[in-house]
Amino acid sequence: MAKESTKNILLRLDPELAERLQTVASVEGRSVSDVAREAIAALVDQRRQDRRFGRLLDENLARHEESLQRLRGDD
Repeated sequence: MAKESTKNILLRLDPELAERLQTVASVEGRSVSDVAREAIAALVDQRRQDRRFGRLLDENLARHEESLQRLRGDD
């Protein structure tokens, strides 16, 4: 991933989880950011394969489409 295509975010973790994340990164000789990116990418991929999440996504998109139509006066 090229640096110019990254986005900084602030992630607040409870101290115990932050310490465990740091330990994983340290043991693997990687940065905390790399380990966190990998975990987030795995979660997103897992959700993309999840049928329940797909249904929730479809419902959410439908609600937003309805809202956009009302804002445009398409009702």
